[in-house]
Amino acid sequence: MDFIIAEQEGIVTFTINRPERRNAINYAVMEGLKEAIEYIHNHETVRAFVITGTGDQAFCSGGDLAEFHHLITEEEAYSMLSKMAEILYDLATLPIPTIALINGVAVGGGCEIAAACDFRLVKKGARCGFIQGTLGITTGWGGGTYLLERGLQQEKALKMLLEARLYNAEQLFALGFAQYIFEGEKNEAIKDFIADMEKIHPSVHKAYKEILIRKWNSQHLKERVMEEVRTCAKLWESEAHHQAVKQFLSKTK
Repeated sequence: MDFIIAEQEGIVTFTINRPERRNAINYAVMEGLKEAIEYIHNHETVRAFVITGTGDQAFCSGGDLAEFHHLITEEEAYSMLSKMAEILYDLATLPIPTIALINGVAVGGGCEIAAACDFRLVKKGARCGFIQGTLGITTGWGGGTYLLERGLQQEKALKMLLEARLYNAEQLFALGFAQYIFEGEKNEAIKDFIADMEKIHPSVHKAYKEILIRKWNSQHLKERVMEEVRTCAKLWESEAHHQAVKQFLSKTK
């Protein structure tokens, strides 16, 4: 199974279960994340949603280029990108706290998933980066838009996107991308991070999330996300992107 959905004491955890592919996203994982989000909407008892990856090497290495490299044209790319962008928008606008439990490297689309969450907990030694620029494309699932909506200073968020490089956990915390650095078991990190939140009635959490969602609606967040998707799809069709992907795949073989 490429993903695992589990619930314990009101916390739903979605685990990307593709360690042999550094927990890269394929269509099966997309459908699994969609399933988890639908489950939350149908179960009022869920208090929080956690996304993580199997193992201790990778949270998520982004889209699986081995699976998506056959997408050549702008429209072919847009079909895949918009599918995941819709799912991440549904994730971002869930009425409960959402947490990216970053247990290892998070690059490209992995950072976009993390940016769509309310909070990011990063394991000491893990590195994260919006490296899409090294492949001749921009963020394509809405991650750039979400990053610029988070608590980072705008120029720092923009610098992360422009540099397309990796940052360590301490740098991510200093930037404001990470809210918590942990060592040891990730389940213990979650318990520690939400300990005070659990003392508050879930209806209060939902009310505060609704304030945020109303703000995003007034600022046309979804429209901006889909414009980002279209920009990425145009760049996806470029020769620069296809050459970069070809070089990347040749290195990984």
